[in-house]
Amino acid sequence: MNFKSISVIAFVFLSSVNTFAQTKKYDWKEASEGGYSYRYVSNDPTNSRFYTLKNGLTVILSPSKKVPRIQTYIATKAGSKTDPSDHTGLAHYLEHMLFKGTDKYGSKDWAKEKPLLDQIDALYEQYNSTKDETKRKEIYKQIDQVSGEAAKYAIANEYDKLMSEMGADGTNAFTSFEQTVYTEDIPNNVIDKFLAVQAERFRNPILRLFHTELEAVYEEKNRGLDDDGRKSVEAMFEAMFPNNNYGKQTTIGTVEHLKNPSLKAIREYFNTYYVPNNMGVIMSGDFDPNEVVKKIDQSFSYMQPKQIPAYTFDAEKEITQPVVREVKGPGSEFLFLGFRFPGAATKDAQMLNLLGNILANGSAGLIDLDLVKSQKLLGAGAFPYVLKDYSMLILQANPSEGQSLDDVKAMVLAEMEKLRKGDFSDDLITSIVNNEKKSEIARNESYSNRAEELMDAFTSGVDWSTELSYADNLSKITKKDIMDFASKYLNNSNYVAVYKRKGVDNSVVKVEKPPITPVTVNRNDQSLFVKTIAEMPENEIKPVWLDYNKDIQKASLKGVDVLAVQNKDNELFSLTYRYDMGKWNNKLLVIAANYLEFLGTKDKSSEDFSKEFYKLASDFSVTSGNEETRINISGLNENFEKTVTLIQDLLKNSVADQGALEAYIVRLKKSRTNAKENKNAIMEGLKSYAKYGAKNPFNNVLTDEELSTIKASDLVNLLHELANTKHQILYYGPKTTNQLVADLKPLNTNTSFSSVQKAINFEELPTPTNQVLFANFDMKQAEVFWFRNAELYNQKYSPTVSLFNNYFGGGMGSIVFQTIRESKALAYSTYAYFGVPAKKENRYSVGAYVGTQADKFNEAVIGMNELLNDLPDAPKALEIAKVSLVKSLASDRVTNAGILSNYLTAQRLGLSTDIRKEIYEQAPKLTFVDLKAFHNKEMSQKPYVYCIVAKDENVKLEDLQKLGEVKKLTLDELFGY
Repeated sequence: MNFKSISVIAFVFLSSVNTFAQTKKYDWKEASEGGYSYRYVSNDPTNSRFYTLKNGLTVILSPSKKVPRIQTYIATKAGSKTDPSDHTGLAHYLEHMLFKGTDKYGSKDWAKEKPLLDQIDALYEQYNSTKDETKRKEIYKQIDQVSGEAAKYAIANEYDKLMSEMGADGTNAFTSFEQTVYTEDIPNNVIDKFLAVQAERFRNPILRLFHTELEAVYEEKNRGLDDDGRKSVEAMFEAMFPNNNYGKQTTIGTVEHLKNPSLKAIREYFNTYYVPNNMGVIMSGDFDPNEVVKKIDQSFSYMQPKQIPAYTFDAEKEITQPVVREVKGPGSEFLFLGFRFPGAATKDAQMLNLLGNILANGSAGLIDLDLVKSQKLLGAGAFPYVLKDYSMLILQANPSEGQSLDDVKAMVLAEMEKLRKGDFSDDLITSIVNNEKKSEIARNESYSNRAEELMDAFTSGVDWSTELSYADNLSKITKKDIMDFASKYLNNSNYVAVYKRKGVDNSVVKVEKPPITPVTVNRNDQSLFVKTIAEMPENEIKPVWLDYNKDIQKASLKGVDVLAVQNKDNELFSLTYRYDMGKWNNKLLVIAANYLEFLGTKDKSSEDFSKEFYKLASDFSVTSGNEETRINISGLNENFEKTVTLIQDLLKNSVADQGALEAYIVRLKKSRTNAKENKNAIMEGLKSYAKYGAKNPFNNVLTDEELSTIKASDLVNLLHELANTKHQILYYGPKTTNQLVADLKPLNTNTSFSSVQKAINFEELPTPTNQVLFANFDMKQAEVFWFRNAELYNQKYSPTVSLFNNYFGGGMGSIVFQTIRESKALAYSTYAYFGVPAKKENRYSVGAYVGTQADKFNEAVIGMNELLNDLPDAPKALEIAKVSLVKSLASDRVTNAGILSNYLTAQRLGLSTDIRKEIYEQAPKLTFVDLKAFHNKEMSQKPYVYCIVAKDENVKLEDLQKLGEVKKLTLDELFGY
């Protein structure tokens, strides 16, 4: 679960960092065009139109011409908050079922399928009401048997096939407390097809293939039980909202309710909430709103409005003393503090967002400067969590070495006291407005971001004009307003504290594996509806490829290569100093890059630099990877010279601070300890071990003893040397190349540069025999990753690799997903791929993944191995994979700074032209025979390294030994410290 603050829009023009221009008015207006009336907000930079159709359906359209694609959301204002109390999790698994089709698609013979589905309905009702476990098992056997018969008439993932054939990306959905949202990113020439499918999707959804999909939800539940962060957030909501379903039930639902589903209850929920006056269609992209609203109206006019039950709840009582919860798990310790606020549509909710920025904005907030920059804590932040009924401010803090969570809490509460007293910079609000201006421009660059913000406002009941006027409202707020607001809502007794402690959670009861017989997925069948959609006309979109000689301007600045792309859309810029050196050249470089954050110069402290960057609405970062180091700055064009001067001053004139280094090393050691308590980090260590062997890039780090001997002067000297080392300049912004070079010339004083020192060469190892690399971790799931190094990069493979990955292992319509999840219900998450290397000197790799319940480990491994050894022939799936790939490429547009990234990627692979053109032209010519030959050559009957993270007592050693030679690795071996 991610923290999601209320989306805010700022659109003010500042003549300087401390001067406000005249504010704009954001008033609702009405207009009519093309036979439809709509509302809009004056001075709205998104040019959004808000329609309400005759049946009550909300349509929000925001045109944007830059890319011939459309981000779509179909949102229902109902989520887990409105789940029946005896069927929690229902909204979420209904979301899953709306991918299963209707009586018109998803079935090869509806007349024969329907009686069997009716039997399954009745059996689930019987199962739901039966308490005797022996009888329940007998009923479930019948469910499994009849489901297998029904599946013979079902066509799995036909929805995904429909969308793939259109060239859609991001086919997905999500459920939250008060929203269930279905999302697609489509080429703009398939809008008619898209609307035909969506209108049918919500007409009469059929709950087919239910027991295998419910097993996927079980898997998702078990993954949540292994997620300390998710459990902690749920504990926060439970304590904060005892009277509201925000806290009384979770989105995923209880184990008991997941074990006892009711298809009848699911249909009742759908019929209650999936009605036009409770739904919205939100689109942003390249289209004519007059045409699109008419098409949406025609497609969804069959929907009839109904009265929606009002959600009622008892108001939460005031918290008068701290409410404390504890969560245990294998991950590192942290603290959540939560304060309750009014709901999304209130002025206080907008004020909450400002409060969060004053506390923590990543640069110059109270917590940023007092606790993170000063290195008193390992990490800390503030996150507004805005919902319809109530909102929260959640503060997260991670202890450094030797700190208790109570110590951490005391430090965070001290920052609340400073907020109440007004102990923060007077110009901080002005700085926040500057940054909102920049953020708003950046959000408007993306049609997908526009659509997301409009969707959030719709489901949360937030007035769009209020969103747009946020920055103007900020300009009227005084320090006293903030102090009064903080005093009202934040004190030392009205919070919820969640202590995430390291330990065993004995309260966790996982969802046990039910016996499921694999069902058929009928890959090669196709409904008449799908054929009808495929025959609908669509205008051709002409592909646009990059021409590296035209699309990138190249220049030289005192011996430094400059690569530039002009931003003709807005006033944002980004500038990167790129070095062909990293941790492989010098292990100290990554330490120095991170240490820079805590340094100042003779004239300015580290805190001064953070404040100045934030005042300028500029960001800076120094990142050092294995083979590359980057110094990045970005911001507003009007502050370009000041920002460049500031970063160069810091880099060239930083002074050693031994105290800051010692504090940083303590925190670094703690973060490294925490990494050993993170299952994802452990898996990354196993993958690197599989690729390179015992000595690999992942554990190519300094030991704790070596860290303790580092001198501050050595790191500062390394940073100063970096400024004098040969590099590239990458620029995206409003300046022409000539202007850029002219403006940088007086700022770049170097006239000669030292060469990059030689790097360690990590050789990718062959995979001669099967091997198992096992790491023990306290978790309910077992995660398995198959890995092998293949041959060296070869450009001619690109079309085959792209088509193969589309067909075999990517997306819900792929062979791997349909087999492992849809047919066999062995995993919630699964995929496979043939991986393209980063450089032409590197090898391709084969990767495959299954995250499954530990008791399904053997079945899951066998299922994936069967696919790796024998490629199924699915002609319809291959045809769809080809069409999907071609349409995605035709409507794809590489823009902005992405042009530079694309060029650098091509350079590393030895390419002089845009490889997408070759893929577009050659992939459609490939046959299954070609893919089969490729699969045989690269995957079938090949040895693999099995990287496995699981609790050792849940996976039998003899089962591991059947796969290959077993090597149980310690965390010290994996991490190198």
